[in-house]
Amino acid sequence: MENPADEPSARWKRLPSWLLTQTSQHAHRLVADGFSAAGARGYHFRLLATLEEFGPASQAALGRRSGIHVSDMVATINELAERELVERAPDPADRRRNVISLTTAGKRQLRRLEKQLADRQDELLAPLSRDERAQLTELLAKLLDHHNGRTGAPDESWR
Repeated sequence: MENPADEPSARWKRLPSWLLTQTSQHAHRLVADGFSAAGARGYHFRLLATLEEFGPASQAALGRRSGIHVSDMVATINELAERELVERAPDPADRRRNVISLTTAGKRQLRRLEKQLADRQDELLAPLSRDERAQLTELLAKLLDHHNGRTGAPDESWR
């Protein structure tokens, strides 16, 4: 017979903060594993996706648009440039600045990462219906918008 004292406390196991934290840990692991299987990290996805959405940009603009801190931006660009997924070129308007562009290989890598991300979202949300997934996403976005607006905190997920 199982010992009732070994069960998690009912007082905290259904608290929203506990559930969000535990689910977040699973989500982070799933996404990191998916990106790792494609030889990437979350910052790689964010930078490639930002370049595809907005086009070539300076490192500073990419940092603002992707939410990647300037101290992490140079290393991320270096990693992607070494793999020829992005290109650096002097900005014709200001030679002190570089403009970062997405390469054809970068677009292919972005498609692989999007596939990994979609698969991991499906794995994370497997027990939910399509409508429940949409509702959960809407509620999480509402919470995040509220707290980001209150604190001014940037989105630092998917490092």
